[in-house]
Amino acid sequence: MIRINLLPFRAARTKETARKQVGIFVLTLVVIGGALFGVHLYLQTRVKDLNTQVENSKRQLAKYKKINQEIAGIKKKLAILKQKTEVIKSLEANRRQAIELLDAMTGLVIKDRMWFTKFQTRQKPAPSVEIEGIALDNKTVADFMTRLEHAGFFSSVNLKNLHQQTVKGSDRIDLKHFNISCGWKVKQPSGTGKAKKK
Repeated sequence: MIRINLLPFRAARTKETARKQVGIFVLTLVVIGGALFGVHLYLQTRVKDLNTQVENSKRQLAKYKKINQEIAGIKKKLAILKQKTEVIKSLEANRRQAIELLDAMTGLVIKDRMWFTKFQTRQKPAPSVEIEGIALDNKTVADFMTRLEHAGFFSSVNLKNLHQQTVKGSDRIDLKHFNISCGWKVKQPSGTGKAKKK
């Protein structure tokens, strides 16, 4: 019977298997290491891109914040300008109305029977006109008040005071000193009043 010694063959086969396993293990480590390195590079690039985006966003935010501040400043200036324009319009309208009122008053005065000693307009607490003057008699004052009531400029006409005043001169004359208060119908300038509801 022939005997064959298989030990050297088994040892060689075991070594070959061990080598293959070590090779597979090393190759696996290299592949895993390469994959991890690739993932690391990708993540690093991604983080860098995100940091760049964050920096760009911060710069844009600062830029827009500055623009918003400028817009807020412009809006504030526009509001002040609008307020000044409304005041100017109101003053212009009141000035015209005061001129119209004075012009109308010359037609309301009873010629040669009365004259003004004081004429004053007020805006607060409500628009009003204070008239002081001298008249020849009570009827002249009554007629003048009737003219004021029908003039269309006043909402109310009130006699505050009427008393006799003696004027001394070559002849002594007894006259009537009067004080009349009138509620003034001030017209709202166009664009300053409340908008009418449709």
